[in-house]
Amino acid sequence: MKTLHVDLGERSYPIFIGQDLFRLVRLADYIKGSQVMVVSNTTVAPLYLAQIRSQLADFNTQSVILPDGEKYKNLDVLNQIFDALLQNRCDRHVTLIALGGGVIGDMTGFAAACYQRGVSFIQIPTTLLSQVDSSVGGKTGVNHPLGKNMIGAFYQPQCVIANITSLNTLPDRELSAGLAEVIKYGLIQDAGFFAWLEAHMTDLLARNPQALSYAIERSCQCKAEIVARDETEQGIRAILNLGHTFGHAIEAGMGYGTWLHGEAVGAGMVMAVELSYRLGWLSQQERERSVTLIASAGLPIQGPTTMSADEYIKLMAVDKKVEAGRIKLILLKGLGHAVINDPENGSSDSRRLIKDVISTCQAQ
Repeated sequence: MKTLHVDLGERSYPIFIGQDLFRLVRLADYIKGSQVMVVSNTTVAPLYLAQIRSQLADFNTQSVILPDGEKYKNLDVLNQIFDALLQNRCDRHVTLIALGGGVIGDMTGFAAACYQRGVSFIQIPTTLLSQVDSSVGGKTGVNHPLGKNMIGAFYQPQCVIANITSLNTLPDRELSAGLAEVIKYGLIQDAGFFAWLEAHMTDLLARNPQALSYAIERSCQCKAEIVARDETEQGIRAILNLGHTFGHAIEAGMGYGTWLHGEAVGAGMVMAVELSYRLGWLSQQERERSVTLIASAGLPIQGPTTMSADEYIKLMAVDKKVEAGRIKLILLKGLGHAVINDPENGSSDSRRLIKDVISTCQAQ
C-alpha cells in the first residue's frame, strides 16, 4: 500500500493506493461521530457495500443507493441523499462515504458540503477515472442541462481509498475512460510519465496490478501537487482541464451518459493537441505521439459527427473557464507543458481556427 498526502494545511488528507484496501484501511479512524451514511449506486453496491458495512459494525450505519449513470448526476437525484439523511435524523457529526465512481463521489461530496452547512465525508472511488482524478482535490457538484458541473463546491474529503482490486470488476470501456485522465497528466505536466505510458499501455489494459498502481500513484501525485498550489482553481489548477472544454461540450450536446466522461475528454484532448499544433506549439511528431497514445488506450480520437462546430462553440461558452464571455482553453507548448490560453485574445480568425480544428477532428 502506498500513501500520498494532499497538502492543504488543516484540510490535508491521505490518499491510500493499493490492493485489498477494504480490509487494510481502518475506516473508523476517519469517522468522527457515531452516524455513517454510505452513498452508492445500483451497480457498485451489490459488489462492495457489504464489505464496507462489515467495518462499520460499531456505528449507526445507513445507506442510500442511487441509479447508476452520468444522466442521474443532477439536483433531483441529489435530493435522495438529503432525504435519507433527514429521514434517519442524521446530525452535523454524520460522515458520508462515497462508494462508487466519479458521479457518486461528486454528488456525495456536494451533499456533504451542503448538509447542515458541512459534514465529513470519505471517498472510496471504484473506477480508474475516479481513482486518478475526480476523488482527489475536492471538486464536487452536479450537472445542469445547460452545462456540466456548473453547480458545486470545493470541499475536501477526510481520506481517499483507491482500492486497485475494485478495478477487476470494471468494464473495459470504463477502464479506457479512466485512462484518458491518466494520459492527461503526462500531457500537461510529466513528459517522462507520458513516455512510460507509451511503453506500458498494454500492461494497463491487461490490468497488471503493478502498472495500475504506478499509474494511479503518479496521477494522484501530479494532481495533489497542483491542488496544493491552487485549491480553488484561481490559476494553475485550470491546466487539469486539458480537453475538458471540448469534452464537456460533447457530453452536453450528446446527452449526459451517451459518451462517458473519459471518452469525451479523449476526443477533446485530440482537439486541444490539434489546436496546439496549428498554433506552432507542438511538433508533428509530438502531435502524432499524443493522438497515437490516446487511440491505443481504446479512446475515441474523433468527435461525434452529429454535432456541428457551431454547436460546440455554443456549448463551450457555458463553461466554468469562460470569463467575460471569452472561452479559455488549456493547450500545450510541448509534451508535459500545459498553458492557459485565450485564443480569442489573438487574431480575429481565432474562433474560425477553433471551429476548423473541431471539424478536422470529426473527419480524420
